[in-house]
Amino acid sequence: MAITYEKSCGALVFRQDPKTGRMYILMIRHKHGGHRSFPKGHVEAGETEHQTAIREVEEETAVKIRITSDFCEKVHYSPMPGVRKEVVYFLALTDQKHTRPRDGEIADVSWVPVENAEHSLTHENDKIVFRAAMAKLETMM
Repeated sequence: MAITYEKSCGALVFRQDPKTGRMYILMIRHKHGGHRSFPKGHVEAGETEHQTAIREVEEETAVKIRITSDFCEKVHYSPMPGVRKEVVYFLALTDQKHTRPRDGEIADVSWVPVENAEHSLTHENDKIVFRAAMAKLETMM
């Protein structure tokens, strides 16, 4: 069986409430399967990984982001037999509170308080990336 390789890029997007100082992370819930994760999508021809992450976050959530650190975590998995996928995640910041899920693909977009985020995630790979992003964020604050 031939193996197909796919590559996606996305971001762990953080927002701080200016009044309370509380930190939130942007999460999506997929319509198919209902799992919670971070916005991401396939790289298009001619795009850099950063460009893909910025575009995909905005397409899936309507949130404009800034990638402001060298944080870069890669996840590898097989979403179906014969397919190997790599997802490159960046750490991003935004001041934007308003979200809007992409029609058809995304069931829900929400700002989750960081202290509730890890147990909200479905996949262990996402939990590992989240913990790494939190450690990086702490060095930036």
